[in-house]
Amino acid sequence: MNNTSIPLAERLRPESLDQLVGQEHLAGKGSILRSSIEQGKVPSMILWGPPGTGKTTIANIIAHTLQVPFFTLSAISSGVKEVREVIEIAKSKEKAILFIDEIHRFNKGQQDALLGAVEKGVITLIGATTENPSFEVNSALLSRCLVYVLKPLAEKNLVRLLNYAIEKDDQLAPLKIDLKETAALINISGGDARKLLNLLELVVTTLASGNGQSITITDDAVMEIAQQRIALYDKSGEQHYDIISAFIKSMRGSDPNAAVYWLARMIEGGEDVKFIARRMVILASEDIGNANPTALVMANATFDAVNKIGYPEARIILSQCAVYLASSPKSNASYVAIDDALAAVRAHGDLSVPLHIRNAPTKLMKNLDYGKGYQYSHSYENNFSPQEYLPKEIAGTKFYDPGRNAREEELRKFLKALWGDKYHY
Repeated sequence: MNNTSIPLAERLRPESLDQLVGQEHLAGKGSILRSSIEQGKVPSMILWGPPGTGKTTIANIIAHTLQVPFFTLSAISSGVKEVREVIEIAKSKEKAILFIDEIHRFNKGQQDALLGAVEKGVITLIGATTENPSFEVNSALLSRCLVYVLKPLAEKNLVRLLNYAIEKDDQLAPLKIDLKETAALINISGGDARKLLNLLELVVTTLASGNGQSITITDDAVMEIAQQRIALYDKSGEQHYDIISAFIKSMRGSDPNAAVYWLARMIEGGEDVKFIARRMVILASEDIGNANPTALVMANATFDAVNKIGYPEARIILSQCAVYLASSPKSNASYVAIDDALAAVRAHGDLSVPLHIRNAPTKLMKNLDYGKGYQYSHSYENNFSPQEYLPKEIAGTKFYDPGRNAREEELRKFLKALWGDKYHY
């Protein structure tokens, strides 16, 4: 294309998987998605990944390869009416693809409008989201879709993309461009391929206006040109992830002052109230846990409350919770325990449940000694019997090691009194 009004990222959008940069686990030879596309049997799917990693591109590649009617809706500007209109048109087609960008922004009613058409095969749904679909997509709709996770683009992929643009784009190729340094381009774009290409075009256009056809791209030149154009807070870009990271780490680090500052940055930038509250629910369990069990109750109540009232009043509730979490004692013992237990499951496979703690609802099971020898805890002193609950192959393994804080030290003493030296509490 030679139209100067079309951004570089659009001019270079791939039309086949071979042209796609990165996402080899999805687009590589023998991958599940590539095989589905080559066979012309593409299921409904959710593409989940950071901004600018190829979600829209993959949807376009599927439509281009299959040569079927392709409809696009944005969850920001579309509703049930637009969804139903597309479904009616699709009914007259043999196959049709509906691509919904930012599908996580669709509410339950809007997502429910898709269910029947997806289930009957009237449309093949391709949804794109930067948010975990387990939280944001209705379970009924999610169960009818495959979820493909897109990975952040590696630096080598981004450099390759820059060089490809300079060599292949109709408007850039005729220029004498020396790509001397790439760090600033990559850092400012935050790994977002779309932003990277459009920033490259901005830099080239600016430098070309002063230097004719000879252009040298350096980090200093990029920083100077981009300085006035970098948003203080971009909900879909690098700042989004950097600031939520700073917010979480400030609360984990017990600094309520820093936590409130980063919270204010997100609120001022218009961040989704659910996004902030959800992260606090996770932190309450992952980083505080049983050092203060009330933290999870507080965070969950915050999530419910801010969803009911929204901004601007939600800022007060978010602040209260952030300060509480930051000021709370910390423990990641439960988080470590489940990860260690999962590692044991993967290492040892499906170990048999010991017979004495199996359920025995039938006579046959009782004859096979299911439940035989089980000691009902409440029948013993202190409601406790020191029997083995783990499979014999991992008997005595300690997964939960109480944290060094007041509440969990009490748990440690309690468990030590019950189990003695078995788990080395």
